[in-house]
Amino acid sequence: LMPIYDKPMIYYPLTTLMSCGIKDILIICNPYHLNDFKDLLGNGKQWGIEIQYKSQPSPDGIAQAFLLGKDFLEDKNVALILGDNLFYGNNFEKNLKEANQEKNGATLFAYPVSDPSRYGIVNFNKDTNKVDTIIEKPSNPTSNFAVTGLYFYDNNVIDYAENLTPSARNELEITDINKRYLAENNLKVQILGSGMAWLDTGTFDSLQEAGTFIRTLEKRQGLKIGSPEETAWRNKLINDHELMVLASEISKSSYGSYLINLIKPKFLKRMN
Repeated sequence: LMPIYDKPMIYYPLTTLMSCGIKDILIICNPYHLNDFKDLLGNGKQWGIEIQYKSQPSPDGIAQAFLLGKDFLEDKNVALILGDNLFYGNNFEKNLKEANQEKNGATLFAYPVSDPSRYGIVNFNKDTNKVDTIIEKPSNPTSNFAVTGLYFYDNNVIDYAENLTPSARNELEITDINKRYLAENNLKVQILGSGMAWLDTGTFDSLQEAGTFIRTLEKRQGLKIGSPEETAWRNKLINDHELMVLASEISKSSYGSYLINLIKPKFLKRMN
């Protein structure tokens, strides 16, 4: 499931899900932008995935995604990522795949931040290093570990969402679902530390920071971040020939040349 609010950002959460082997994706957005996303992404077949779409008539909380996506999920486990979240770093794909392979319970990712009052915060027990509490946007936070906008749940999450009571701001809170898993001793939290970047682009400043971060990495390292074609190819969702077809359609652009260069050494090796 992928609630999404900002069209230019969509490739980052999309490729995050793809990188851990997820091929069936439901994009949830407001009704005004639904057709824009359909035109932009289509059904995902070109990347070896299947994309469906669902309208969220009103923003009634992140946990509402599980109610909107109930028929899509059926009896399967689920990963949910917020559309304005960007992750980048060493070994992150390994962390994702481990979380995706969990059969029971919930797995969250925590990241140290300088402004914890903006987020759901995880408090860890100093003796056991296990999660003690999760608090939504505390006015006096006792921890700086924020819950990021990426969640893995078993299928029980649908029942938990259906039994939620709206919060004081009249929303179905994802923190209340996380607390339910915590109360049942069925919650894991992975800490994303050094070597990892998490950017929540929910403010103007953070969006600008994300743009600068991505531009610097791509320029210095000569790579593309959030490329669905490359992600699909590296995760064997599409083969060499399918990548070349996609690249040839935009071969006159710098992005097309980048994709062609990914695969060209393979073709040269075969010719030799």
